[in-house]
Amino acid sequence: MSTALHILILLVAIAPVLSCVYLGVLTLLSARLPTPRPSSQDMVFDVLIPAHNESQVIARTLSNLQKLDWPASNYRILVIADNCTDDTAELSRQAGAHVLERQDATRRGKGYALEHAFAYSAQGPATAVVVVDADTEVTPNLLQACAARIEQGALAVQVNYGVLNPNDSWRTRLITIAYGAFHAVRSRARERMGVSCGLRGNGACYTHALLRQHPFNIYSLTEDLEYGVLLGLNGIRVHYADEACADAEIIDSERGARTQRSRWEGGRLAVARAYAGRLLGHAWRQRSAASFELALDLLTLPLGNIVLQIVLLALVAGGAALLVPALAAWLWLPLILLLILAAHVWRGWQLAPVGWRALADLAYVPFFILWKMYAKLRTRGNKGWVRTDRK
Repeated sequence: MSTALHILILLVAIAPVLSCVYLGVLTLLSARLPTPRPSSQDMVFDVLIPAHNESQVIARTLSNLQKLDWPASNYRILVIADNCTDDTAELSRQAGAHVLERQDATRRGKGYALEHAFAYSAQGPATAVVVVDADTEVTPNLLQACAARIEQGALAVQVNYGVLNPNDSWRTRLITIAYGAFHAVRSRARERMGVSCGLRGNGACYTHALLRQHPFNIYSLTEDLEYGVLLGLNGIRVHYADEACADAEIIDSERGARTQRSRWEGGRLAVARAYAGRLLGHAWRQRSAASFELALDLLTLPLGNIVLQIVLLALVAGGAALLVPALAAWLWLPLILLLILAAHVWRGWQLAPVGWRALADLAYVPFFILWKMYAKLRTRGNKGWVRTDRK
């Protein structure tokens, strides 16, 4: 019986142990990175804003982008008004942006909008394009950070993806900490290891040389994540620019936040199912650490799910210890895993623009996990590019 219980505990422990070891290593490697500077400001960019019925926020985003610390003659702002039924296009023109209007009842979604914009941009003088979501504000050094990496040979760059409204509520503060852990902590460590930091879409930069070699023709809910994986399979890593930020608005309303989070997590799960095996196979055949790390990233569940796995492990280990007291030593394992996870969250908090109040909000974590589980059930089957409800 003792042997059977040992095997049961080991089986339950595999997933959370692998996840926590991976996150623990990333946490240890998340110190500040060096900041390169471009040798000049001669590089030409197109800043692309895919927008679907974003009249509420598009003017704010355009005003922000017009303040970039880069010569105005060397960057152009393009709004892709994709299947819009509001005045997004007109407001964008009034704000001084170039507007591409696209109406296609069958080829709908952000991936199609980006494909259209990339093709249009390729006809002009731009060396690279930077994608910015319609609800986002960026730091003035956005193009400087991208240009510095491109000068060093990067074909794709991802800047830090943060939260524009971190202190709206306990929910936005918790999400900001999660962003700090997921984007800043992980990306710093991955850059330090020399592997691909992956693409987040918002604040992503692609050179036209890359797009010619590897055309962007992905139309899933998480087209950015999927394209980053495909680049990794082709030996191309995405460089991380920690000093620049693209901060997007997190919706505070229950309905809007539920749609926003579940769409992203559902799309990520679909990519994991489609590519984790391919990445592991590629890593084995090519002895590729980059592909192996991309697979680990995809297979690592959200923090709330890992917490649930650790709780299950504690329950199994506790039950086993009641039956066989000699197995009580297993109870140390879930405690150690929780400490590793707590260190990862703490580091995420350190790198997030929230104060001490956010630590008190961690008391809401159990409710946050339950809310996310509910959100997944309510939004199952959402596969289109639907404008987030901002009310």
